[in-house]
Amino acid sequence: MAAPDISSLVLTDPSLPTSSKIPSPPIAISQGTPSHRSHDPATNLKRTDPFQFGSRYLLPSDDPFEFNAWDHVEPTASDLAHFESQLAAQRAAPVTDFDRTRFNSDPARWWNRFYSNNTTNFFKDRKWLQQEFPILQEVTQSDAGKKVLLEVGAGAGNSCFPVLKGNENHDLMIYACDFSQKAVELIRESGVYDEDHLRAEVWDVASIDLPAGLVEGTVDVVLLIFIFSALHPTQWEQAVRNIWRLLKPDGEVCFRDYGRGDLAQVRMKKGRWMEENFYIRGDGTRVYFFGENELRDVWSGRVFQITANLCQEPCGRVVKDASSIERDRDGNQRSTPELSSDGEERQNSTPKEQVDALFEIASLGVDRRLLINRHKQLKMYRCWMQGRFRKPKQTDTDFENNG
Repeated sequence: MAAPDISSLVLTDPSLPTSSKIPSPPIAISQGTPSHRSHDPATNLKRTDPFQFGSRYLLPSDDPFEFNAWDHVEPTASDLAHFESQLAAQRAAPVTDFDRTRFNSDPARWWNRFYSNNTTNFFKDRKWLQQEFPILQEVTQSDAGKKVLLEVGAGAGNSCFPVLKGNENHDLMIYACDFSQKAVELIRESGVYDEDHLRAEVWDVASIDLPAGLVEGTVDVVLLIFIFSALHPTQWEQAVRNIWRLLKPDGEVCFRDYGRGDLAQVRMKKGRWMEENFYIRGDGTRVYFFGENELRDVWSGRVFQITANLCQEPCGRVVKDASSIERDRDGNQRSTPELSSDGEERQNSTPKEQVDALFEIASLGVDRRLLINRHKQLKMYRCWMQGRFRKPKQTDTDFENNG
């Protein structure tokens, strides 16, 4: 059975949340109609604000076209085969060398153009943030005390403004940073911009500098919502290093971004593929699609230690030629085995479990959602990654000192 052609479908806003701990599907539905399965507008989940996701499971007895969305649905074998065929076609028709250089040399230019064209109308406010990341509720409570929240990739304020709206902490300060000058201007021009609790600044998380007004070890929470995917893989280490430096010990990163196999990746057209899982959109902005194990290696710091060993650089130093490191089709790095003097492969002297973690992985999961076009009888699979990464209370300063 051929998979449906989904290349021309319009995507929904990717800011659809999942529970941080994805529960198991219920064995049976209790008597009566649960709110997540009700069509009655007086009782169904559409009455909640923010909307409650994560509870509508597709059971074998269900008609998938009864509702327009189902939670935690795995793609079928035919859908996976279609995904692989799409990837093969994308690899066979990559961007030109001219376009690769043009889009990678000045990414801020394309985001400035994006926000000039779309202003504040493109993304919806993310009202679900405190629901998904409980630490945002903690720092905004009236008795929380002095807290600093840094949002990286703040865009037009669709994350920082909902947090500010629900804030009851007079000692909360939010730094909303973006490397698009136009995005920062949109935040500052908003009628709800409050300099007593919100400061918008231009900052590139992959630069060697820290944001204006912030010094090392002063941030309680870092918010990364669909921003890490805009970075080139060679920029990940510097970005993680900067966030590590800014956070206090026991500080937390709230992360959500695109997952591998998402509809946005499947529908990418010819001439958009730049590297494995890394694309250029039609508007000139870049996007990467992550795997779960890949993110674990990035935020634990293990991937940087492997890269440093392969490039013969000290751990923690920015690797200028990281693009030459081999990656498999899931985006994970292939490590080169060490050889003994007689040419036999030997075990790596630094096994994974012995590598000191830069961040503890408090939680990390795949959020899958099956969206239904009931009129056209089409199924569309969305996939996002959501996690919480915590800076250890006792930190090794080697990562900072080797920068």
